[in-house]
Amino acid sequence: MAKSTKTAAPVANWHIATLERKVEDGFVFVAHWTADAEDNGYRASCYGSVGFERPENLIPYEDLTETQVIEWVKEALGSERVVEIGQSLLDQLEQEKNPPMASGVPWA
Repeated sequence: MAKSTKTAAPVANWHIATLERKVEDGFVFVAHWTADAEDNGYRASCYGSVGFERPENLIPYEDLTETQVIEWVKEALGSERVVEIGQSLLDQLEQEKNPPMASGVPWA
């Protein structure tokens, strides 16, 4: 049986760039996020922000983790938008690998 040479699609890596919060109680009301993907030296990224409603039970600001806030961001964006962002990153990578336009002169 032959081994498959097909590689897996790049995975989007999500990060939190910064948080905006109320100093008095630590309520995080905006998260600024980035998502990026890399494939064989090609890199794609995007940036956005999302606002949050005040929850009934606040997690203390100092106890927040990036993983938790990323979950909140993805939940606020919705699964369809998260998939669209991932597809956009794949499209960016494809355009970097196979540019649809170029400049130059043929005699160089």
